[in-house]
Amino acid sequence: MDDFLDKKLQERETNNSLRCLQLKDNLIDFSSNDYLGLAQSAEAKQAIADYFLINHDYKLGATGSRLLSGNSVFAEALECELVKFHEADAGLIFNSGYDANLGLFASIAQKGDTIICDEHIHACIIDGARLSFAQRFTFLHNDLNSLETKLKNSRGTIFIAVESVYSMDGDVAPLIEISALAKKYKANLIVDEAHATGVMGKNGEGLVQHLGLQNDVFARVVTFGKALGCHGAIILGSDKLRTYLINFARSFIYTTALPLHSLVTIKIMYAQMLKKQNINTLRKNIAFFKIQFLGTNVNLIESDSAIQCIIITGNTACKNTALALQKNGFDVRPILSPTVAKGKERLRICLHAYNSEVAILELCALLKKII
Repeated sequence: MDDFLDKKLQERETNNSLRCLQLKDNLIDFSSNDYLGLAQSAEAKQAIADYFLINHDYKLGATGSRLLSGNSVFAEALECELVKFHEADAGLIFNSGYDANLGLFASIAQKGDTIICDEHIHACIIDGARLSFAQRFTFLHNDLNSLETKLKNSRGTIFIAVESVYSMDGDVAPLIEISALAKKYKANLIVDEAHATGVMGKNGEGLVQHLGLQNDVFARVVTFGKALGCHGAIILGSDKLRTYLINFARSFIYTTALPLHSLVTIKIMYAQMLKKQNINTLRKNIAFFKIQFLGTNVNLIESDSAIQCIIITGNTACKNTALALQKNGFDVRPILSPTVAKGKERLRICLHAYNSEVAILELCALLKKII
């Protein structure tokens, strides 16, 4: 077994794509998913502390799955609150976005069904689809003609899987057109809102509601670990879907539930998001960053989200550029192949409400000098 491990790790080293854990706490943050700054919000921390100062009789852990000892009045009330905010019929909280997508796709599609995924879809959806017995297709990224071709060749119950905002490009799915194709071919549309929640929509509700498509989508996966700065996820859909997932989603059934502290944090983070000040500041920073590259040769992928990516072909060149930025105090990470297609390596720059205009200007000036 050691020989196998050595071989696989050596392949990564040869390709300059070996991953390792890093600590870069002293750098200016342009890499985290904490888009609204809620993970470091003093106001949010105080609100959480105040809740437990008053409600001090609680358990540190959930003590079991929600089907055994881990359910609570608070968990069910929180689900109802989130369902109302996201204008859905029902919702079920999972421990993470990964768990939510894994459980949903592995359980919902059956043998003889078809799952069609955008080629840039997140790994957790790919893993969930693989665990199902359905046939699986991918369509070219955001390509409606490619999607329709796959729909014409599909059988059984059809599921279309897309992200509203793609995590590796930061671009947006053409949801209105995809929804129309789903209706035409009687397919079920599933949208992962991970990187749209807190960023898109009047109150940070996500792209689906922003476009008024909440009644046209079979399921939405809303995660709390990005702009909301905490942990967990909720699958939004019909009452029947919620009941089905409780009975068949293994990543829900066979895991210890989120503890009360996590649930309280989710509730408070939604309240913080609704103040909208951070959302407005984030949007200003996104526009300010993009304008710095107008008329330049920098290969910036078109995006209005908090994720801004610059293509730098080749793992070595991309890695070296990121290291140069880090040496100058900016925490920017390279996204290398095989995470993205070879030749599409990029710097993934995440913007936040707490990034100052001065820091953004300095980063952009350095980028234009290096690239």
